[in-house]
Formats: sequence, structure tokens, C-alpha cells
Amino acid sequence: MTVSDRRHPPTTSRNQIDRNMFYRGFADETPGVRALKRDAALDGIRALAALGVWLLHVASNTGVMYGEGMYAWLLSRLGMAVPVFFLLSGLLLYRPWAKAAIEGAPRPAAGLYLWRRALRVLPVYWLVASLALWAWTPLDWTGWVVWLLLLQNYVPGLHSAEGLYQMWTLPIEMAFYLVLPLLGWALHRWAARGGNVPVRLLWGIAVLPVVSVASVVAARVLEVPDLALWLPYHLVFFACGMAMAVLSVWLGGSRVIGSLAPQLLVLAFLLYAVLSTPLAGPRTLTLPTLGESMVRMTLEAAVAVLLVAPFALAPDPGSLRHRLLGNPVAAYLGRISYSFFLWHAPVITLHRQITGDPPFTGDFTSLAVVSFIVSLLLSIASYHLIEHVALTLGRRRSAPARPPEAPAPRPVAPAA
Repeated sequence: MTVSDRRHPPTTSRNQIDRNMFYRGFADETPGVRALKRDAALDGIRALAALGVWLLHVASNTGVMYGEGMYAWLLSRLGMAVPVFFLLSGLLLYRPWAKAAIEGAPRPAAGLYLWRRALRVLPVYWLVASLALWAWTPLDWTGWVVWLLLLQNYVPGLHSAEGLYQMWTLPIEMAFYLVLPLLGWALHRWAARGGNVPVRLLWGIAVLPVVSVASVVAARVLEVPDLALWLPYHLVFFACGMAMAVLSVWLGGSRVIGSLAPQLLVLAFLLYAVLSTPLAGPRTLTLPTLGESMVRMTLEAAVAVLLVAPFALAPDPGSLRHRLLGNPVAAYLGRISYSFFLWHAPVITLHRQITGDPPFTGDFTSLAVVSFIVSLLLSIASYHLIEHVALTLGRRRSAPARPPEAPAPRPVAPAA
């Protein structure tokens, strides 16, 4: 019997029933677990994040976000959506390891997990990146290999390409996918040494933000800005999601978080307003100071946590917040959000080349409407023709084989 077995007797409590219902919203994200039901509200948050990145790039390409006034500053900080994506990855992908450590469930098989991550990310990425590189960025074969293997952040001069300026986030995501099995194993070993397992997991995860702080300091002190393209710089956001995964497994749905959800969401908006000031650095590509970088990282982490926590830690499909973000339209946009994220920048680039608008000029409304409609249609097509097919393939491979049926018992002759 494991420590978790002793701590959780094999009885079906009300709390366990609530947890089992809560897990259903995340089962499709869990390697090796058959999907039962997607969490519509978290899909809605994904949709908001993808739309935020798109609106940021519309505002930057037309120069609107470099104007005067609070509206321009608010638009300029929509890159805040990227930490939200990172936090969701930490939350959904670390959850199986957290459950294994706390409840004694089987740990995910690393090979199967990585196979599913590759199927989730690479096929549609290869399509979009290949089209954009072929159209606008001449490369030799080594450049193609670098981009197709998501290594562009690590090769000087290759981390940007026409129409692919949003892709800097994917190598960071992929790096997290690769190190997560090792992190899960290390945290499991650390938590199993004794004491309160969830608390020890949280203490172990707390090391990751320290790595981010050290990376920010190194990037500024050593004047190596490219460190901002590497995983350690952004570990704080993944760590927030991992900590949230531990809390969700440990506590289940939190009534306290549920009751405070409106206040938390208002606080998230207020902190976003603070983030949209010079305190968090300039709006241009000018490098922020060390102090500005630390303020920005702290505020982005806080806003991401406050935005996601009411949905991840207090699931309540009947609440107003869940009905708003979990409605069928928002949930569907969340499902196709990855394709939308990939397509929108090439579409914006193509539109600007057709119109011939100089950099940082053009009509904001026209570009927004055209790029949204075209990106949405392309996203729907690539999701159903590529993403969904790949995910189905991954689920089929991860489905456990059915055990052979036991032979029917032979009839027993009646006693004399």
C-alpha cells in the first residue's frame, strides 16, 4: 500500500465524487486517458487568448498601439495572452503527474505523452510554416530543418521570418513538453520522501519561478536578450499552472474561489490596467530595464492566475462566468484556437502585401475584419482536416487494449 493509499481510504466520499466530475473537464488533455468531456470554460479562455494575440498584431501592424492614450497602451499589452497559454499548458499537462503523486494513480508513459504532444503541435504547424517560408523567406536546407524542428529560437538570426513572428512561443512550449516528464518524475520523488505530498509538490514547483527570475537578471545584466526566447525565462508561468494542477487535484472544486470569482476577475482587469503603463516597460521593441522586466513578469503571472483560477479551481457550469466563456461559440473557438494562432500572422502579412500599406500604417478596422474572417475559415479547415485527425490517431494509440472476455462458466450438475 502506498502513502497515498493510506491517506485516501478506498471509500467513495462526496469530495471524491466532486473530483471525479471535475476531472472530466480535463480528461482529453491527459495522456493515456480517454476523453469524457472538454472543459468548455477553459476552451473559452483559450479563445480569448488567441483573439488577444491576433488583436495585438493587428494593432501593431497598423501602428494603432503606438498612439497616445490608455486605449493604445491596453492594446500594446495583449501579449499577456502568451502567459495565459503557458499557464494552461502547465495546468492541463502536469495534472496527471500531480494526480499520480497525490492519489497514487499511474504516472503517464513518457513516450506516449510525447507522441501525443507531437501530433498535437507539429502537423498543422508544418503546413503553415512551410507555406509562409516558401512564400516570403528564402532559406537553405539547414534553415528549413531549423524551422520545421522548432529550433529557430536557438539559432541566431533565424528566430523571425516574414509572416511567422508569432512562432517564437512554440519552441518554448515544445521545450516544456520535453522537460515535463523529467520535472514530473523529480517532483514525484521529492514529494514521496515524506510529509504532506501536495505541500511538498508546491514547494518543489516554487523553484521554477526562481529560475525565471535568474534568467531575467542574466538577460539584462549580461545583455543577452535572446534568453527571453528560451524556456527558463518563462518557467514562472508554467509553474503557476502546475501549482494550480496540484491544488485542483488536492482540493477539488474550491467553494472559496467560487464565491470570490467575480472579485478575482475584476482584480485581474485592474492589474492588467497597471500592466498597461510605463511601469512594465516600453511598448516598442526597446529593451525594458531589469526593474521593468521584473514588474512585467510579476503582473503577467498575477493576471494569468487570477483569470484562470476561477474556472480551474472552482468549476461551476451553472455560474454566469462559465456560461459566458463556456458557451458553444466560445468553446468551439477555443478548440480551433491553435490553428487560429498559427494562421493569423501569415494572413495579416498577405493582406498588407496586397494593399501595399507601409509599415505601421493602414486601416485598423479593415485589417481586423479581413484577417479575422480569413484566419477563422482557414482555422476551421485545418482543425477538422489536420488537427482533429491527428488527435484521433493519438487517442487510438493511447486507448488501452480490452482484456479478453472470460469464458462462460460451465453449468454445474445438481447435487444428488
